[in-house]
Amino acid sequence: MVVAGDDALAHRLAAELRGVYGEQVTLVVPPAQRSVRPPVVGRTRATALFDRVSAAVNRASGNGNGNGNGGNGGGDGAALAGARVGEPPGSERVLEAAELTEDVLGDAGVERAAALALVYDDDETNIRAALTARRLNPRIRLVLRLYNRRLGQHIEALLDQASALAGAPLRTGAPGPGTSGDPADPGDPGRDVYDASTTVLSDADTAAPALAATAVAGTSKVVQTDGLMLRAVERPPPAPGEVADPGLCTLALLSATANDPAGADGSEGSGSQGPQLLPDEGAVAGATGRGTVVLENVSYAGPELSSGRGVVPSFGSLLSRRLRWSFAGLVACVVGLAVASMLVTGERPLQATYLTLLDLFAINDPAIGEPLGRQILQLCSGMVGLLLLPVLLAAVLEALGTFRSGSALRKPPRGLSGHVVLLGVGKIGTRVLARLRELHIPVVCVEADPEARGLALARRLRVPVVLGDVTQEGVLEAAKIRRAHALLALTSADTTNLEAVLYARSVQPDLRVVLRLYDDDFATAVYRTLRAAHPGALTRSRSVSHLAAPAFAGAMMGRQILGAIPVERRVLLFAAIDVGGHPQLEGRTVGEAFRAGSWRVLALDTAPRGQRRAASAASSRGPSLVWDLPATYVLKPEDRVVLAATRRGLAELLGRRPRRRAGT
Repeated sequence: MVVAGDDALAHRLAAELRGVYGEQVTLVVPPAQRSVRPPVVGRTRATALFDRVSAAVNRASGNGNGNGNGGNGGGDGAALAGARVGEPPGSERVLEAAELTEDVLGDAGVERAAALALVYDDDETNIRAALTARRLNPRIRLVLRLYNRRLGQHIEALLDQASALAGAPLRTGAPGPGTSGDPADPGDPGRDVYDASTTVLSDADTAAPALAATAVAGTSKVVQTDGLMLRAVERPPPAPGEVADPGLCTLALLSATANDPAGADGSEGSGSQGPQLLPDEGAVAGATGRGTVVLENVSYAGPELSSGRGVVPSFGSLLSRRLRWSFAGLVACVVGLAVASMLVTGERPLQATYLTLLDLFAINDPAIGEPLGRQILQLCSGMVGLLLLPVLLAAVLEALGTFRSGSALRKPPRGLSGHVVLLGVGKIGTRVLARLRELHIPVVCVEADPEARGLALARRLRVPVVLGDVTQEGVLEAAKIRRAHALLALTSADTTNLEAVLYARSVQPDLRVVLRLYDDDFATAVYRTLRAAHPGALTRSRSVSHLAAPAFAGAMMGRQILGAIPVERRVLLFAAIDVGGHPQLEGRTVGEAFRAGSWRVLALDTAPRGQRRAASAASSRGPSLVWDLPATYVLKPEDRVVLAATRRGLAELLGRRPRRRAGT
């Protein structure tokens, strides 16, 4: 396997392939002095802020030794994280190159590799390298990281077509156990049907649902691909005497402290108190007082529709409330004058209204020689007409101003409360913003760059935006942080995220906060310290590379990874797999194929083998899937199933033996 990238995702992906799947990995990264995002640069200031928080906790608790060691542990974790950039753990070979040229790809062994992952932060770099790699090795499996979804679909089709024209057949079976997937490997039963597929993924799309769900309690986790939408939801533990709704199936049990704001955010090393993925019925029945993640809904989604009202404002927003009341008053005056004219002159209602409007616009003849009542009504109508002129002028000016500001950024309204403050609308922040608006959650964005990627989306969705450096005084106050429900700090700088969270907590101690931090070890250290400093508030720290790497690794193994959902600090994968060639599935019933803690069959694809790809591409109607499979159904070699699996469970199912480490 060859992994090429310039940030934490490349290192995390290499470690995932090496540690979970037992693969030989060549990692191509920029030289340390030219790294695009060197974590050591911003770590000094972040560590100083981190030590400041640790010192505050020491003074508050009066236990300097215990908490001091915790703070030192966090600082050591940050230093080790910086050291890993030069020498990432778990990769057998590291190749440094400032640019991913054809010679560099040749030195990395692309011509002999089974798969290549291009996870640079720049889409153009990944596309250019993918075209070169496909030319060097038409049979290599490609996994690309692209932010642009539409461009990704075209590139995927183009690269697959290039592979087909070069005469590289697609692998239909899984590589044999312990094999590399190389066509020259005599021990690989699938060497004659090589997998030359192309998969385009986005770390932003993978991580955004997790970040949005973490910030807002009770939101669901959604996996959507090829017209198929799986919706999982976290449910609190049932009250005494109540029975929890299991949904379609129970995907995970949350950690024992998940409902405690200051509780541990469970990971694989949490032991029996941590989350349990894919538990059996006995574990679910015996888990009292623990929340669950259940598969709640499966549906087919059509093409994505643009959300929001667009840059053209609605008719109701053209005029202010004061002007609308003014028009209502004038209409009431006209109606009153028409009724009075009907009573005074004895005219029919339509004729009386017509005469009133003529008087209103001063185009009627003077009421000379007519009764006194008619003359008084004509004078009153003229006065109302004079009042109408400035109101019409104000309405025209206000409507023009509304159209002019229709493409401008909105400011937070004065009475806003209970909203989410989103700090940073770059690649990750833009996807999170779209996800929050899909859930109809009020959002206020804070961004320092006036040319940021997500400002166009915020303008289209009419989301309030505060432009300014969050580290400057008054910026968070302008975003109404004192009345906010949660803060999502998702900028690309650890320093900015940490400083914003510290200041926000000083303003509102019980604020729910979610941090995006570059390194997962540093994120864990920050989380523990903030939890100790604010035990009554919910704090979560997330690493985007930690959330996205399992999906990229599964795609490199040649499996269609439909998506991934986070369960605290663990990840559950959804994959589409052919039953043939997998003895753990073939010839077994659905109940027998279920392995607690590893994998679980969720659905069966009933479409003919030759039509599956076409059906999957038809997002308007979705693939032909059966979700209510009986436990007695026997899986046949020609069947294709959708299953949920853990990282190590998927590695075992693919025929790899995960390397065991000390303590795991």
